[in-house]
Amino acid sequence: MTKRQKFVISSLILTSGFISLQFLDTSFRYQAIGGLTLLSTLLTLWSLKEGLGRNSTLLVLILPTLFTAGVGFFYFLLPPTLFIAIPVLMLYSLGIYALLLTSNIYTVAAARTIALLRAAHAVGFLLTLLTSFLLFDTLFSLRSYFWANGVAASLVSFPLLLQGFWSIDLERKLGREVLLLGAVFALVTGEIATVLSFWPVTVAVGSLALTTVMYMGLGLGQAKLQQRLFPKTIKEYFLVGAIVFVTMFLTARWGG
Repeated sequence: MTKRQKFVISSLILTSGFISLQFLDTSFRYQAIGGLTLLSTLLTLWSLKEGLGRNSTLLVLILPTLFTAGVGFFYFLLPPTLFIAIPVLMLYSLGIYALLLTSNIYTVAAARTIALLRAAHAVGFLLTLLTSFLLFDTLFSLRSYFWANGVAASLVSFPLLLQGFWSIDLERKLGREVLLLGAVFALVTGEIATVLSFWPVTVAVGSLALTTVMYMGLGLGQAKLQQRLFPKTIKEYFLVGAIVFVTMFLTARWGG
């Protein structure tokens, strides 16, 4: 069986799992999402086992796993209608297939040069941000304590940042710089999540703001690892961040 066939089979199984969630009692939804998330890890491991080893290549399991969890939790926050279910299922099916292809490129590129690596970086970057938004949206929807938001945001962002930085490095031994960048930007993300807990913003706006922090951190960190962290690059990322946060500040319901 070819890898592409495994990717198709894995995508179909996981998408079917999401369809089956419609018929479960809502009291079992968290257990069901947990089981589906674990299944996504196992299927990714099965699909990519030829290129994986007991080393940093196992980081490719992170994004498919957290993408499944993000879509699953976010889906249950939406109204249970067919018009919402179909787009979500299509998004997940295409997204998980793209992630399996991307992860495969990373494992191959860890051993030898491959022409598709730049395209894989672009897809991985985009889906990392999408996964971040879905998980942050779920986090803020819980309306938890400010300190819990900060800790949870750091714990969620760290593995996402780690795999994002490793995809540039692609060393079989996890580098100190990759770990340090992941830890620093995860801490910053958690701190900003704590601050946002006190701001009168909606869940969607807060999640978008935190995803912007991930965009800046991931982009700047990857640029540093590629030795392309020029002043112009820094200004561009900070400009995007400034625009988002100024807009969020101006549209917040202060005194409401």
